[in-house]
Amino acid sequence: MKKTFNLTHPKTKYARLVDAVRSDIKRYLKRERKKVLPNGFDTWNFDCKFGATVDEAKVLDVTELSKAINEAETQDLKSFYIEILAKAGHRPPKPVIEHIQATEPEA
Repeated sequence: MKKTFNLTHPKTKYARLVDAVRSDIKRYLKRERKKVLPNGFDTWNFDCKFGATVDEAKVLDVTELSKAINEAETQDLKSFYIEILAKAGHRPPKPVIEHIQATEPEA
């Protein structure tokens, strides 16, 4: 998804347009995560960029998109650019935590 979202409309309020953008992003991510992974991969990773324009877009983590949209909303931007590209990846291994069993002292 490479898209510039326009946040001006004669009949729709600004807050509703921002909510619509959030919904579009959420639906896109959900749709991409449902796609079949290539052999040898176990998750989808997303490369994201966000900015007021295409030239000003900076690389973000997918978890930081909501904060970036909040900042754009507080700055009353009339439009902003979002780029989200899906790529197959591997999950990092879970850390091994040794379970230490507490023993009660004998009386």
